[in-house]
Amino acid sequence: MPVVAVSAVIGLGLLLLPGHSEDARRAGAPPERVPAPVVAPSAEAATQPVPPRHSTTDPTSPWVVVNKTHPITPLDFRPDVAIVRGYQVATVAAAPLTRLLDASDRAGLGFKIASAFRSYDYQRQVHDATVAARGRVQADLVSARPGHSEHQTGLAVDLVTPADPRCSFDPCFARTPGGRWLARHAWRHGFVVRYRAGDEDVTGYRPEPWHLRYVGVELAAELRRSGTTTLEEHFGVAGGTYR
Repeated sequence: MPVVAVSAVIGLGLLLLPGHSEDARRAGAPPERVPAPVVAPSAEAATQPVPPRHSTTDPTSPWVVVNKTHPITPLDFRPDVAIVRGYQVATVAAAPLTRLLDASDRAGLGFKIASAFRSYDYQRQVHDATVAARGRVQADLVSARPGHSEHQTGLAVDLVTPADPRCSFDPCFARTPGGRWLARHAWRHGFVVRYRAGDEDVTGYRPEPWHLRYVGVELAAELRRSGTTTLEEHFGVAGGTYR
């Protein structure tokens, strides 16, 4: 999984370094994308129940917690992927993401994927470029070190609204129609807004209201019901800073 207008980068052209999600584009690294047809959601995928319990350490699990204190194991992990609107995402998240994007299209939002799966090596390029531009302390607030990015699981995706770009990769995205829609509806498709304002001490990252993480409908609904905004708090897993 994956922020500052030249000030907002993360785990996420131009080296405009802002956001954990946008760091790739802004760090000058080309997006890891493969043009291909959209993955069509199946009726079976839409109704298949989520297992009652998933691992928080297995990188293939939709409940895996990847953060500054819990790197992906193994570090060179690559998920099985499918293509959604030209981007690679973990197969388990492909149909749900397609349904979310279709629903947002019907709402007239026109989301575009800006970043999805990123390999270990690609994330290293992104983080190195961010450190060179901003220094390590500031870079670590907006860009994940290689092996610590949710994007490497294929379960994280960053969304932008090209028709309304004023808050792309900026915390003000939360106040745009697209940001408000995601906050209200992403859970219905099994996604959560992973890095929210007020959770910086827990997640270790500045707010990224455009960064979605697939966890499955069951967990997304439980987090919404309980009012819990981080995976760390729900599972009792440490986050915060690097060890």
